[in-house]
Amino acid sequence: MSDPVFKQIEFSSDNTGPLRDVRVLDLSRLVAGNTLTMALADLGADVLKVEPLDGDSLRQWRVAGIETAWKTYCRNKRSISLNLRDQQARAILLKLVAQASIFVESFRPGTLERMDLAPETLLKINPRLVIARISGWGQDGPYADRPGFGTLVEGMSGFASMNGFADREPVLPPIYLADMTAGLYGAIGVLAAFRNVESGDGHGQVIDIPLLDPLFSILGAQAANFRLTGKVKPRTGSCSTNSAPRNTYKTADGKWLCLSASTQNMAENLFRAIGREDMIVDDRFANNGRRLQNVAELNAILSAYIGGLSQSECLDHFQQAGVTVAPIYDMEDIERDPHFHQRNIVVELPDAELGTVPVHNISPRLAHTPGVFRRPAPRLGEDTDHVLADLGFTESEVKELESKGIIRRASDGNES
Repeated sequence: MSDPVFKQIEFSSDNTGPLRDVRVLDLSRLVAGNTLTMALADLGADVLKVEPLDGDSLRQWRVAGIETAWKTYCRNKRSISLNLRDQQARAILLKLVAQASIFVESFRPGTLERMDLAPETLLKINPRLVIARISGWGQDGPYADRPGFGTLVEGMSGFASMNGFADREPVLPPIYLADMTAGLYGAIGVLAAFRNVESGDGHGQVIDIPLLDPLFSILGAQAANFRLTGKVKPRTGSCSTNSAPRNTYKTADGKWLCLSASTQNMAENLFRAIGREDMIVDDRFANNGRRLQNVAELNAILSAYIGGLSQSECLDHFQQAGVTVAPIYDMEDIERDPHFHQRNIVVELPDAELGTVPVHNISPRLAHTPGVFRRPAPRLGEDTDHVLADLGFTESEVKELESKGIIRRASDGNES
């Protein structure tokens, strides 16, 4: 791996995060649950990943042989490996439940119940427990039993039908959009339920977190719009159906920028900046409604102007004119941008394999009780010995559990 580019951060033993006394059991796999518990861990929670003997499936998502997704989503967490098909492993889990504040799982609905780990059982052991249940389609409804990968949700939510260009196929997002949205909504729900435990009636509860509902919610007013017009939202590429101009434009040097002039004042600033003050009073472009009706002609005018200048020339000119514009970046551009560096939006964490690994910084940033980086993403079963010792297991008992295939302990090497 190349030398560090961003600020290098050392792990700290000083946990200043507001969730520093909160214990979280994370049985989830892949992105949604790990996004949820990453948010909690970054803000100080003690998140213990409870992994199967072959590990969370997220570990298998490698780039150039490296578990980059695992290193990113599972920083600040610990790991114990249990074979939950075995009754003794489930008994260990229930001991941990008694000590936990939050329990996160992403099994298909009904799986916990078949393992004798139904929410009623968990809440009987720990009445203050907050239980987050992540699934594709929800804990009930006709699709509850279906597999629920994010790709399927991104299709059925209505997102893909809106994304892309009118004369081409619907486009799925190039990131784990459904999973990450559910994870962040889930973190809000967990913290709200935990607030009730701490300051309300003291009762824990179950939180139903499907991938579908949160993703549909961020589509905004589509249901109301359809009810009023009887028309589905068309695919419009990078253009908006609410305001114009809003698009991406190619510059003379083959680069791209994005521009939005969604208010009347901003549109007028833009027309002055391109030397077309006449467009302010031109009936085709005089207000937002008319600009939307004539968006193709508007984009042609802007594309011709922007296409005659380099990206840097466009940005300098428009920014001086007070026009809302920004470059379209890839990761190579981000590495060079001073704003990303000055705000430490990306930081380098110590890493046993790579020396350092760049990851996004903790977000949001709290002024008084900030989250801190305390440890790297764990090796599989890295904390099994320590956790079992805290539960009162002797070394010989731990070895026996390992020999029976009930637990997995990390090796001395860099085992994933």
